[in-house]
Amino acid sequence: MDHATVLALYDRDMREGARPDGPGARIERTGAVVRQVADAQGWNGVVWSALDAGSADRVIEEQIAYFTGLGRDFEWKLYGHDRPVDLGLRLTAAGFRADPEETLVIGEVARLALDAEPPAGIRFVQATDPAGVDLVVDVHEKAFGSDGTRLRHRLLTRLAADPGTVVAVVALAGDEPVSAARMEMEPGTRFAGLWGGGTVEAWRGRGIYRALVAHRARVAAAHGYRYLQVDASPMSRPILERLGFHALSTTTPYLYGS
Repeated sequence: MDHATVLALYDRDMREGARPDGPGARIERTGAVVRQVADAQGWNGVVWSALDAGSADRVIEEQIAYFTGLGRDFEWKLYGHDRPVDLGLRLTAAGFRADPEETLVIGEVARLALDAEPPAGIRFVQATDPAGVDLVVDVHEKAFGSDGTRLRHRLLTRLAADPGTVVAVVALAGDEPVSAARMEMEPGTRFAGLWGGGTVEAWRGRGIYRALVAHRARVAAAHGYRYLQVDASPMSRPILERLGFHALSTTTPYLYGS
């Protein structure tokens, strides 16, 4: 993989050329910033920017004023290759707080190892209705220890409005949900995104996450996507790299508001 070329494609397709991530959201392009605006349950934030040392502080203040005026908390999603190089420090100085850094990993679907299957006693079920979404959210809350209200809203809204753009899968041991993940497919792009892969603690280390990645990759291949993208945690990155993903950058959420 030519890392520089693929990273440039990613920036162009998924950031500078971003599309709304659900009904009710909109993409706005203003000057050197691409941002998404959604309702209070959706994701609000800066997707892409092209700043320099002379313009960065002014643009940061403009985004704070804009989202604050809407009554929205928001996120500035900062990538390790964004400019200026001290943009993260500037965001912190302006009142943002940083969540943990993750690694942007991308894999070419045709070159990934897709033979992983769920371990014995585990079956995968696609969530297509509110009951299935509840299973996905149940895993999310147990695996990550965080509230799943926004995830439930996001999945239900997207499944109702545009079901062909999201695949949510839950792993069941009998009737017990033990792992779950989703894939978001953006029509007209070369990239599908893998999100939310989590396994409840008692079921980790058995290959379920790896099998969920392979399952979603096969779906992406069937839909004609060339690349898969993941914001990988330190726990998931080694698994993804063994499957054929490459680390191309880092990504850090900078959060503003309550």
